[in-house]
This record gives sequence, structure tokens and C-alpha cells, in this order.
Amino acid sequence: MASASESFVIRTPCSSANIGPGFDVIGLALSMYLELTVTINRSEPPSPAARLNCVITYEGDGAEDISLDPEVNLITRVALYVLRCHDQRQFPSQTHVHIKNPIPLGRGLGSSGAAVVAGVMLGKECGGLHLLDNDRLFDFCLMIERHPDNVGAALFGGFVGTYLNPLKPEDVARIEIPLSEVLPAPAGGVDTGVKPPEPPHGIGHHIKFRWAPEIKAVAIIPQFEVPTHKAREVLPAQYERADVTFNLQRIALLPVALGQSPPNPDLIYLAMQDKLHQPYRQTLIPGLTEIVESMTPGSQPGLLGICLSGAGPTILALATDHFEDIAEKIMERFRGQGIKCDWMVLEPAEGTQVVRTR
Repeated sequence: MASASESFVIRTPCSSANIGPGFDVIGLALSMYLELTVTINRSEPPSPAARLNCVITYEGDGAEDISLDPEVNLITRVALYVLRCHDQRQFPSQTHVHIKNPIPLGRGLGSSGAAVVAGVMLGKECGGLHLLDNDRLFDFCLMIERHPDNVGAALFGGFVGTYLNPLKPEDVARIEIPLSEVLPAPAGGVDTGVKPPEPPHGIGHHIKFRWAPEIKAVAIIPQFEVPTHKAREVLPAQYERADVTFNLQRIALLPVALGQSPPNPDLIYLAMQDKLHQPYRQTLIPGLTEIVESMTPGSQPGLLGICLSGAGPTILALATDHFEDIAEKIMERFRGQGIKCDWMVLEPAEGTQVVRTR
């Protein structure tokens, strides 16, 4: 039974999806974290000023744009979905959620995936729903975020392959909007007080791959956003068979190549090539093709491979050393396009953690 007063911290890593040829399949959790500091005082009466018993405060990237309305903020509305699926219409009395977000929004580092995972975990903890394990939480995530690579990495951690199971005919026939009882229109619908549809069981699964300890990820983050929906719009409806075969050959190599110690630069560079999404997204990211094609392990010490992170515009360079040199060369090419960048070295991270502080 939950105590009257409690506090806890939810820590969810950012992630890079589509690693090399792994479009919509492979994700990597990285060591930059969305943190929720949550306090609940169930013994106090609800505050009239708090919508749904929840007060949100926020610091970090996007602070000027992020809504503090619990029915609009992505993290809390996802938590409400989990709560309402378990017959809890609002947060416990006197819930305060402080969000600290260093993950750049719209840059290909899984900011929305981290928000969905953190929100599902917030719903579990606020509702005392301790029978929900991570596999079941993954189902809830996939009702909201249909691409499993980011949410799989953020939830489970590490270097993961993800896949979706075919739905049963009765689930395919369902017409409900999963968050229709949670989200305001037009994102969902009016809160009618009806219990939302729970996810089918076992929508998605994951498998963890090995990751060689020598390999770090250099993230070069341009100072502009590429909305995911725009990055999806530039992709073709159909692909040439040769391009699909090209990616299949390389995705079979990639988990093996990145798990070998010491790393084989030539094998990793080959395994990280892609023809399904990067060539089409170069129109949204000036200099992308030149960056990906011009830097090789032979020309750049320490470099293993290079790819677009998620939908971009962040570039992810896997390397064993010379991190600053690698970042500087990529940033120089962006500067030639009039684009400023930040950069950081990240490592594979554990999945979402909950630490109770009281």
C-alpha cells in the first residue's frame, strides 16, 4: 500500500534510433537523462489550483514552449493514460512533478521517446501499479509511440533490437484512439470519463545486443530541429529491391560488429551504411551526404562509423578515441552551411530507473 507522503526520481536515458541500416529496428540508449522528481502527499486535500491533482514545473531544453497543463504535457498525459486504464481518473492528491530535461527537442536523440517512457513509468509509480513489469509497460509505450526502437532503448537500456508482433484480428478491428479519454482534441478526444482501451498484450519485444566497451558515441547536434513527421514525409512509399537487400546485408553484420572487442573499424564502417532513410533526408539536413561519405576510418583516426541519429539532424559518430577531432571535422562541414553545432561524448546507458527518496 502506498504511503501518505512519498517522493521518487524517474531517470530515463535519451536514445539514438535507426543506427546505420537499422531503420525502425535498432536503438541505443545513451548517457543523457530526462529526470522527473516527483513528490506526493496523499494525506493533504487536493489543491483547487492543481488540475487533476498535479502541478508541473520544468527546466531545460524547450522550457519556453513546454506546456505545464497535465492534460497537455506529453509526460503527464501518458501517465494519465496508464492511470485511467486502471480506474484512476487523476493523480494522487498533492502530486508535484518537476521535469529536468537536457535532451534537445527535435534533434534525433529520442526526446519524445524518453517522455513517453518516463510518462508510463510515472503512471505506474503514482498509481501503485507495481504488478506492471517492463514488458507490459512497453505495450503501453507502443500504444502511443509506434516506433519501438527509441522507446525500447529508453525503457530497457543498452543496444537493442526491437520488433512488433502481428496483432490479432480482434485487435486490428479495434477503432479506438488509445488516448481518446486522455488527450484534448484534436490529439485525442474529450474526456468522457470512460475507461480507455488497454493495450493488447505482447505488442512488441526486444533483444539486447553486446556492445564493445571501447566504443563511445560522439553526438554532433546542429542548432536546428527536424520534426519527425517531416523526416517521415520525405521517405518513399516503396523501395528498390537492391536497396532493401543492401540494408539487410548490413543489419545482419551490425550487432556482431559492434559487439566485438577490439572493434574492427572496417567491418563497423561497412555495417553502418544505409540506403533506406539517410539519402532521402539529406534535403532536410544540409551537408549530410558529404559528412557521411567523406569521413572513413582510413581518413580519420579513431572513427569507426557514422550515421544520422534517429530522424536527425544530430550526427552520431562511433569512435574509440580522437573524439574532439572527429567532432570538429563534422562541425566544420556544418559551419560551411552556416549551421552552428554543439557536441558531446556519450556512452551506452542503462534503461529507465526509479529511485525512491522517501
